[in-house]
Amino acid sequence: MQFGYLQFIRENAPFLLAGALLSFLSSFGQTFFIAIFGGEIREAYGLSNGDWGLLYMIATGASAVAMVFAGGLADLFRVRSLGIGVVLALGAACIAMAVNTTVAGLVLVIFALRFFGQGMASHMSVVSMTRWFVAARGRALAVAGMGFMFGEATLPLVMVWLKSITEWRGLWIWFAVVCVILSVILFRLLRLERTPQSAANATAATGLLGKHWTRAMALRHPLFWLMVPAIVFFSAFGTTFWFHQVHFAEVKGYSHLALVAVFPLGTIALAISTIIYGWAIDRFGVVRLMPFYILPYVVAFCLHWYAPNLIWTAVAVILMGISGGGNATILSACWAGFYGTRFIGSIKAAAAALMVLGSAIGPGLSGLLIDAGVGIEIQMLGYAACFAFAAFMMGLAARMANRLADAS
Repeated sequence: MQFGYLQFIRENAPFLLAGALLSFLSSFGQTFFIAIFGGEIREAYGLSNGDWGLLYMIATGASAVAMVFAGGLADLFRVRSLGIGVVLALGAACIAMAVNTTVAGLVLVIFALRFFGQGMASHMSVVSMTRWFVAARGRALAVAGMGFMFGEATLPLVMVWLKSITEWRGLWIWFAVVCVILSVILFRLLRLERTPQSAANATAATGLLGKHWTRAMALRHPLFWLMVPAIVFFSAFGTTFWFHQVHFAEVKGYSHLALVAVFPLGTIALAISTIIYGWAIDRFGVVRLMPFYILPYVVAFCLHWYAPNLIWTAVAVILMGISGGGNATILSACWAGFYGTRFIGSIKAAAAALMVLGSAIGPGLSGLLIDAGVGIEIQMLGYAACFAFAAFMMGLAARMANRLADAS
């Protein structure tokens, strides 16, 4: 398996690196990254946990709506043009975070970071991998996802340290500089990129029932909606943990630095599980894996409720990483495998909008519950129950997909 991965990476390095860079840059709009500055943002703007969560929910919810309309652009434009535009817009949002001083402006800044970061940058990475690669789609998604994992492993510790020696707003100027530099590298990597239309026609990868499904067809079929709980809950309540990490550390009696110090363990587990899932998708097919990847999240959130010390929290973070590897690869492979690649951008955009919507609901709901006196620890048990339900629904989706495949 290792040799196959290395050979695959060497033969497709420019395109895989482009996907990895896009997924890394999405970090600047991901909740785990923005939440690092949550304490400073609440202090600068005079926000409570509930206020900050509500503001974040409104801005992220608006970005989810925008994703429904903008995500389909990936079916029309090359990554070299649309992707670079997204990265430069993300850099502009970083500058806005550095200079904004009003709450109303903060809503717009969070919207832009979420839309261009978590939304469009990660969307372009996944869509490009699913379109450019067919037989090795699982491995391509796994390799491209390493960019996000690198960001998740390194940025929290680095940012917490940098905040201790410099003013937090100034750091966002440097994030914009990174976006500009990497946009130039992306342009160089994708000199030979084909247009989305020619790539789709060349591979001619159909979905279930031998059709190229449109987004309307997918949304009218129950298979899509059986997967929705996994999309929404994974994003909503996984995001909640990262978003309220400062509050969680306070409740557990950890320092913030001690808590973020265990995050790389989860990222290592995420990287390893992503590689394994990517290989397993290509080897066994995505349907066989669908019902199982969420189960470690169930255990993880039970441990977050129980954890009497940092060791137990570290185990929970590792389990989150194991489950995250499946989330990073299995769902993305489902869209192309079930619905074909011709309209993958618009279909994936609908899924991305649900994911972003979930990441809006989770922090806002959790913040309101905290202000209402429902502790973050007891919330974790409720989230675990939601993940168990999502795993059950994914099992039903796998059975339906098998029936449709037999009908094909």
